[in-house]
Amino acid sequence: MFSHIMVGSNDLERSKRFYDAVLGILGAGEPVRNQAPSGHMRLFYRHDGSTFCVVEPINGEPATFANGGTIGFKCQSPEQVQAFHDAAVANGGESIEDPPGLRQGGLGAMHLAYVRDPDGNKLCALYRVK
Repeated sequence: MFSHIMVGSNDLERSKRFYDAVLGILGAGEPVRNQAPSGHMRLFYRHDGSTFCVVEPINGEPATFANGGTIGFKCQSPEQVQAFHDAAVANGGESIEDPPGLRQGGLGAMHLAYVRDPDGNKLCALYRVK
């Protein structure tokens, strides 16, 4: 359904360190660094047919996070959920909501971990129990 997801950053190098570690857990390699025609820098992480972008805001205003927004990353195991969380926290992210672990609910059993990246974007690592 999605071609890409893009988040803004106020410090692209700080975000690169964070996302290199976190997305590396999921198998993404080094991002493609690109300069937009406007002169703003962008990082494109490509993996498994998906693209996740981290950009300097093109309008020159500070990057802000979406209130109520969450970006979910599919994991292959409960251990990968935990590793995603741990890499996030070790690289400038903040653990939020409940500790990583199993949740039961109307959508079935899932292992979840919620973090905020250094710019405040809310991320979720998710593994659906089969």
